[in-house]
Amino acid sequence: GWKHAYCSKIGHEMKLEFCSLNSGSNGNATFSAAGKTRLLIDAGLPGRNISKALEAIKVLPETIDAILVTHEHSDHIRGAGVLSRKYRIPIYANEDTWETSAMRRIVGEVPASLRRVFHSEDEFYIGDIGVMSKPIPHDAAAPVSFRLYAGSRSAAVATDMGRVPRDVIRFLAGSDLILLESNHDPDMLLANPRYPESLKQRILGGRGHLSNQTCARTLMKLFETGVRNALLGHLSQDNNTPELAMHTVVSELISQGLRPGEDIRLDLTWRDRIGGYY
Repeated sequence: GWKHAYCSKIGHEMKLEFCSLNSGSNGNATFSAAGKTRLLIDAGLPGRNISKALEAIKVLPETIDAILVTHEHSDHIRGAGVLSRKYRIPIYANEDTWETSAMRRIVGEVPASLRRVFHSEDEFYIGDIGVMSKPIPHDAAAPVSFRLYAGSRSAAVATDMGRVPRDVIRFLAGSDLILLESNHDPDMLLANPRYPESLKQRILGGRGHLSNQTCARTLMKLFETGVRNALLGHLSQDNNTPELAMHTVVSELISQGLRPGEDIRLDLTWRDRIGGYY
């Protein structure tokens, strides 16, 4: 399908590769590569699980050049320390994230030679890939989304947001591919008897997670900036289903006059398996 067409369309330019290894509250890890550079955005599964997922897409874990950390919640950093120490992979996080007790406790001791500090909104290079980060509203110390550049191509990961401010829309504008959060259905969340009221309000709040409906409205704004390929990510196991997320987003886009599949291509990421390879 479009996954392969998307890659071949790039032609002789530097090819930017992108694959969600896992996406959800049980763990997040995204692989991206260009030229000779291979990166992970987040490493929120056990290290051995990430290694197996990489091997499944024919990538040796020891060839990863860096792990980029969006924020210090365990579903984004669980395997980062293990992978860093075992394969000598540098971990990149902003200063406020490095300083959190969660980062120190979950990631463990990272040798100074493998610790990298970036400043949010600065642009830097890791090998052949340009990296930019943007602060996002979430209940963490200094959470960011990432956008990766290779030649004229770019891909972005933007999950764990309670809302999408205008400056984040501008940051994501025109990405060739974006992994965007479609976390929950508000009705399912509010009716969930296992979630205390405080947790429901945290998820629904401005520093929580994006609902399917907000994801769709965000995609509409991003479409107007040139975004044509999107993956729905970080789906809740308890308050969403893949079918509901896709149906809600598609219905909302159709109501706004778009033709999903033609005007904008949508796909899902998964909480229990590797997603498509783009």
